[in-house]
Amino acid sequence: MRAAWLFCLLLSSLAAYSESAPVTDSAPVTDSAPVTDSVPVGYSAARLYNLANSYARAGKPGMAILNYERASLLAPNDPDIQANLRYVRASAHLPAETPDSLERVARITSPFWASWIGVLGLMFVGASVIVAQLSSRYRLVRAAAALLGVSMLVLTLCNALALWPRMHQGVVIAAGTAVRVSPVPMGDPLFTLPEGEKVRITAEHEGFALVETQTGRSGWIVYSNFAPIMPR
Repeated sequence: MRAAWLFCLLLSSLAAYSESAPVTDSAPVTDSAPVTDSVPVGYSAARLYNLANSYARAGKPGMAILNYERASLLAPNDPDIQANLRYVRASAHLPAETPDSLERVARITSPFWASWIGVLGLMFVGASVIVAQLSSRYRLVRAAAALLGVSMLVLTLCNALALWPRMHQGVVIAAGTAVRVSPVPMGDPLFTLPEGEKVRITAEHEGFALVETQTGRSGWIVYSNFAPIMPR
């Protein structure tokens, strides 16, 4: 299922934002959609953005942040997504996030274009090798094509490495989520997480997930109290 979502991720990055509406507009709040690990029909950045806006207006910061994060995967450079994400996080009294070097690399281009850049890079490298086997002429042209192809492949690889951590992150969607010392309902609570907090998933066990916060604290939370940014 994750592979199918990744395929959808690549294809849907071309979705236009003509349907998008900012959080502060007067559009009515739509009915809340349930959290699901399956790939939604018509999955696109614009749909996720509008869904996040609906959750934000309905006073559900966890679901709003989750869908803004998912939309950001498809359109990493969209200013409306980033602005609304910052606004909802601030409204929920969550600390501002500063993108690290990997996230900055991921925002250079969308996964869709990164994949096509990799395909074209592979074609350039392959063509230069084939031409070299057929003729010894145009050495400079072959070398330039090979260098360009390798550079394009490196860019695609860097984009994939930058997206990899996001595949293991989730957003807390329930207010006051208890973090426990063990993966059992009666486990001693260690601390609580606010709705909308982003965590890293390190392990799973029978309906619980071992998560690590951005400050380094870790513990077990009920799986239904958070949702992964990358649907499964």
